[in-house]
Amino acid sequence: MRVVSLVPSLTEAVAVSAPGILVGATDWCSHPADLAVARVGGTKNPRIEKILALTPDLVIANEEENREPDLAALRAAGVEVLLTEVRDVPQALSELTRVLDACGVTARPRWLDRAERAWSSPPAPERRTTAVVPIWRRPWMVLGRDTFAGDVLARLGVDHLYAGHQDRYPRLPLDELRAASPEVVVLPDEPYRFTAEDGPEAFPGLPCALVSGRHLTWYGPSLAEAPRVLAEALRAAHR
Repeated sequence: MRVVSLVPSLTEAVAVSAPGILVGATDWCSHPADLAVARVGGTKNPRIEKILALTPDLVIANEEENREPDLAALRAAGVEVLLTEVRDVPQALSELTRVLDACGVTARPRWLDRAERAWSSPPAPERRTTAVVPIWRRPWMVLGRDTFAGDVLARLGVDHLYAGHQDRYPRLPLDELRAASPEVVVLPDEPYRFTAEDGPEAFPGLPCALVSGRHLTWYGPSLAEAPRVLAEALRAAHR
């Protein structure tokens, strides 16, 4: 079987669960670190001709990561496209199972069992906290409604203040974010690479939790360790 993945976290899931079947991945597919496959462009601008030249049996995509016109072009060329939707942890686990089944993985991966166990009883917070969660800086964008990362944080005791916003990733002025009076600011290192300097500069006086974007936003093997890694980062912000 020949598979092209247009989703970094699903690339990792397939690569470690069915070595050898991936023939193509995006430029942003950074895990596993030794992944040696053809690169087919970005998630938003894949090179359709290059994908077709790889003669894949299946292309794996996601309704948020990838654009429908690109997927339609692949389908029109006769390529099967598996489109995933991931808005919360349970859906991530079920979609991962569906992807691996489609890739012919017959033995359930151990990492998937570990991920289910980890999220069945995530670390209990000392108390629930409120947060704003920027994902971009120029302009400022934050988590809004109905996001996978928002659900991840909620399960760890963090309620982000724009969960009820009409947009999934609203663009908001920095003054408004400060005026929302979060108890903590969660700063992931992707898609925008926030650093320790961003917090004090933009949110003076507020505790900031620098977290791994891979553990916050990826739904793949990183799910198995995400509860522990994120909980540690959140606790560190309050020390």
